[in-house]
Amino acid sequence: MNSIDSITLEVADTAAAERFYNAAFGLGDLLRLRASDAPTTGFRGFTLSLIVAQPSTVSSLIDSAVAAGATTLKPVEKSLWGYGGVVQAPDGTIWKVATSAKKDTGPATRQVDQVVLLLGAEDVGASKRFHVDRGLTVGKSFGSYVDFSMPSSPVGLGLYKRRALAKDAGVAPEGTGSHRLLINSGAESFIDPDGFAWEPASVTSVVE
Repeated sequence: MNSIDSITLEVADTAAAERFYNAAFGLGDLLRLRASDAPTTGFRGFTLSLIVAQPSTVSSLIDSAVAAGATTLKPVEKSLWGYGGVVQAPDGTIWKVATSAKKDTGPATRQVDQVVLLLGAEDVGASKRFHVDRGLTVGKSFGSYVDFSMPSSPVGLGLYKRRALAKDAGVAPEGTGSHRLLINSGAESFIDPDGFAWEPASVTSVVE
């Protein structure tokens, strides 16, 4: 298990979600959709981050997401680490768009350099050990945060203390029910310590 091929979001209306994601981000086959009416409330315990090259690209993607129906959780702004903002898609998924660059070096684009899945963990140490035992390699680890080294993976993976992840996203940490998320990798099906479902890549609706 050293690669995440794609992410499947479980949504109430796949056609509506497909329209949103085509307009907002255009992630192609990295993002898949599957219909689900599984009960879920509040914070679902994960966020997806789009890492881009410069501030104008952050603004372009955030603006297109809001225009397509997303809700702003944190407006784009400068910080010590760079520039970014957070939105919530109509299906409830939280998306962060960010860059470490402080200034633009060219015209704005819509190119996403990296997609990163951050999973909220109740016990970061236990979750880290679980994933290492399944073949992942730790790249960075400090305090309540772990970043796995997955250089050939289309989707990056990190762990963050659940409360800290919710605070970073701008939402309350409470939540119940389904995560509404499937992590598609080359491994067998399993459930990790925080209740996230991992499955082999399967045929689902692809956002093109």
